[in-house]
Amino acid sequence: MASKMGQWSFVIGILLAILLGFVPSNLLGMATLVLVVLGLLVGFLNITEKETTPFLVASVALLATGNAADSLKVIPPDMLGSFLANAVMNIAAFVAPAAILVAVKAIWALAKD
Repeated sequence: MASKMGQWSFVIGILLAILLGFVPSNLLGMATLVLVVLGLLVGFLNITEKETTPFLVASVALLATGNAADSLKVIPPDMLGSFLANAVMNIAAFVAPAAILVAVKAIWALAKD
């Protein structure tokens, strides 16, 4: 049951992050909180010990892209650039909490040994 919840949290989080790309970033407030909670669920329920390293590598790539999202706004037409920038920032807001949780779990596992 928890595995399905984690899988659905991932799917919903990615779809929501992309759809919210059409919403101006100054109007996101509560939606960003939903993305953060879904990210925590994914990190807690969906990432196994075996998947930790690939997940963290992918997270670093996504978060680095999220930091460069403003540069996407120069892509014409303006709507496409703004959509891409907002979508990437939303995906980063979704992935960051999961990455933090998975990294802390990995450090905890290393400290136990």
